[in-house]
Amino acid sequence: MYEVRTLHTDADREEAAALVQDRQHWLTMRSLPVPAQADIPALFLDAQTRPAGLFEDGKLLACMIPERDPGLGWGEGPCLFLGCVHTLPGQPDDILRLITLWASDFAARLDLPLVRTETLARHALEAEPIAALLRRLTDMGWDVQGSGPGRGGDRVARLELAAESRSGLSALIGCRVHEPQAAPDDRGSA
Repeated sequence: MYEVRTLHTDADREEAAALVQDRQHWLTMRSLPVPAQADIPALFLDAQTRPAGLFEDGKLLACMIPERDPGLGWGEGPCLFLGCVHTLPGQPDDILRLITLWASDFAARLDLPLVRTETLARHALEAEPIAALLRRLTDMGWDVQGSGPGRGGDRVARLELAAESRSGLSALIGCRVHEPQAAPDDRGSA
């Protein structure tokens, strides 16, 4: 059974920060982009953030910072924003699919019409390796909304996903995530 839950304890937050560091190291070793400015691991340790994690049998597979209406500067209307999404290196793409299903359902339960996120895109969206990632995400239901500066200042691909209530999802993914707060305008994210 999978579960997405708010990371409350220092141990949970430290595990998420370590996962982010592992992912960033994995990306760097493959000459893939990592955020230039933001100290992402520190965001997961910051007591002011309310990060969430995707777990399978107690093992952290992914972490993110869900926020309500963060004032992105792109996209119209309210949304659930998934900031700083990082997955455990060496895991299958199914983790992204699970996050997609959960986020779409969670946004619907919050009466938000959309989920938005950003992913680093230092080059044209048609160039590899970003093109392959965007193809996988669009196959999962995400819509690419172009590119531009992201919340952390890096060039990103902007993504939207329609909220959709998924009544049977709780049999696959349990959810113990606090309702996200509106994001402060001055916090950086990638």
